[in-house]
Amino acid sequence: MDIFTLERGTAPLLISLPHDGSHIPDAIAARMQPAARRSPDTDWHVGKLYEPLARELGASVLRPQASRYVVDLNRPADGHALYPGRRETGLVSTIGFDGQPLYLEGQEPDADEIAQRVSDWWQPYHRALAEEVERLRVQHGHVVLWEGHSIRSHVPMLFEGRLPDFNLGTADGSSCGADLQWRLTNVLESQEDYDFVVNGRFKGGFITRRFGQPGEGVQAVQLELSQHRYMDEDSFAWDDAKAAPVQALIGQLLRACLGG
Repeated sequence: MDIFTLERGTAPLLISLPHDGSHIPDAIAARMQPAARRSPDTDWHVGKLYEPLARELGASVLRPQASRYVVDLNRPADGHALYPGRRETGLVSTIGFDGQPLYLEGQEPDADEIAQRVSDWWQPYHRALAEEVERLRVQHGHVVLWEGHSIRSHVPMLFEGRLPDFNLGTADGSSCGADLQWRLTNVLESQEDYDFVVNGRFKGGFITRRFGQPGEGVQAVQLELSQHRYMDEDSFAWDDAKAAPVQALIGQLLRACLGG
């Protein structure tokens, strides 16, 4: 099975969807709790949201095949916490967003297995990500890396109450230039259908923080979408009527990344 799919574009924009995959290899799934085998914490349908926009704009798209339960591509390979002092899932997590164990008792991966998953899944994705960022940067002199994510609207383990609809993260302004953050914020402020926050609970994960180097021509932005705005959170079913205006607003954000 392919580790990831990469569709190379011509514009200085790369869309990375590190939690889009939901595949769990049989040998791993057999050791997991029945509920975890559905990979419920997947960023459901983000590929369906972004791929038509990428084709329209000429952007590159990078998507993994495996679930974040196999290895989380948006966590550092050494496993250190993204949000110290807060409860969170890890590089190879043993709990889900509901706080419940992912594995049957005594079946959790050991250090050797974690290292093997990093080698087999994490490293190839990050190598492809780095190579595509560099290809576009060299070609255009600059590139925007857009991290597309989504999550359930209520996850008590991670945040109180309901998550805002659009959650823009720029590592508190360090992963992109002030002008780009202003343009993106202006797009969100110019509409009234969705609430939003900039650098709230989700400031940008490892990929945004690692690759965002505005001084070197690489700007990185993360968007965390609330899933109830484009799908049914219980069945994981896509909702055409809900998704269409969300997709249109994402398109405005991506055009802002290209200066439009």
